Amino acid sequence: MADPVVFIESLCYGGAGFGRVDGKACFVPFTAPGDRARIRVVKDKRSFLEGELAELVEPSALRVAPACPVFGECGGCDWQFLSYPEQLLQKGSIFADTLARIGKIAREKVLPVAASPEPYGYRSRVQVKVSVRAGAVQLGFFRTGSHNVVDFGAGCPLANPRLNRMAAEFRALIPRLPQFELIHQVDLAIGDQGEGIAIVHSRGGAGGRLVERLAQERSQLPSVAGAFLRSGQKGDLTKAFGIEALSYRVPADLLPGSKELTLRFGRGGFSQVNHPQNLELIRTACEWAGLTGKERVLDLYCGNGNISLPLALRAAEVLGIEGYAPSIADAVANAEANGIENAVFQVSDAAQAVRRLVKRKEKFDTVVLDPPRGGAEAAAEIAALAPGKIIYVSCDPATLARDLATLCSNGYQVTRSRPVDMFPQTYHLESVTELVIA
Repeated sequence: MADPVVFIESLCYGGAGFGRVDGKACFVPFTAPGDRARIRVVKDKRSFLEGELAELVEPSALRVAPACPVFGECGGCDWQFLSYPEQLLQKGSIFADTLARIGKIAREKVLPVAASPEPYGYRSRVQVKVSVRAGAVQLGFFRTGSHNVVDFGAGCPLANPRLNRMAAEFRALIPRLPQFELIHQVDLAIGDQGEGIAIVHSRGGAGGRLVERLAQERSQLPSVAGAFLRSGQKGDLTKAFGIEALSYRVPADLLPGSKELTLRFGRGGFSQVNHPQNLELIRTACEWAGLTGKERVLDLYCGNGNISLPLALRAAEVLGIEGYAPSIADAVANAEANGIENAVFQVSDAAQAVRRLVKRKEKFDTVVLDPPRGGAEAAAEIAALAPGKIIYVSCDPATLARDLATLCSNGYQVTRSRPVDMFPQTYHLESVTELVIA
């Protein structure tokens, strides 16, 4: 067919604009509501089309100039062409629609999106892709739908400036490293005080020599407080120099009557990428839990104790479950360092742990869960624990809606849900949802 012109009606989860071609649903990345766009059809399925933007015939009045010169080529973000207030409106609408369509959750239960204090420069972690082209090192992110690196030049506008300085130092250093052409990624992370750790990923080869050279060249990486090498696809981390963990503060004034906590996460461990919005997640989860000091709490997928330990300040007892052993080591260390004695942590698959707890007829007043993108395997089993309240932290609206439907069919009802914009300029977001026994 000739390249059709599509009127973009709305945005979808996944970032693409939605329109219709001869009545057939059509999804087009990098388009905005109100655009009239000439598109090139790249997939023609039975019930929908996927297209790519060929020409903006009539741009939407919602469009703004992107901050990044490689926006649209780089696959790192989706919505820089929209003002931040418009992004929040779109995210809130998509989130509420998803919960209503899949989970049958009334739209009035969804609160407005909690905005990020900074729409740019907010990321405290990035995975920088590395390639060598014509002898020159390219640092950036993959082009959408490919493994070709788009060089981000002076840095990514979404990244904290300290991360961009670290990336610039590696750009200068990498060509001097042994077998540098095998280096394909550098993970960069900072704590909330600005200290940084880097993990260099190599496909193999000069492992020992590369670690030795990184140590020798430490002065060329002034923004990097700790560096590690991962050689091979699943290789262990080998320390080159410096610190092994980063930390962030949970301030005392986040919740009434609380105290300040300092929480560490080890190199390679998980932490949220937007520190102020992580505090918003913690604040909302703890406030909605409504603890009085008498409750027994179960925290599934607890990580380094990010939510467990603030909850422990208000609970009688907290049990944290996490499948990644290094994160549990961090959680135990965090409890000890902050003088918290009523939190116990276990390494276990969360679904298996819940089934064991149900079998033993253990009781919890509140269950908190923060699963990965695939959602909670054991949603029905969590209901079998019969807690009075469930606080569900999610990074994926579709799997959240699926799990809420399961929980609601097992005796629970959603009382409120708050989207939290952890990832400005992208379609991604986090959320906190409260359920109580119906």
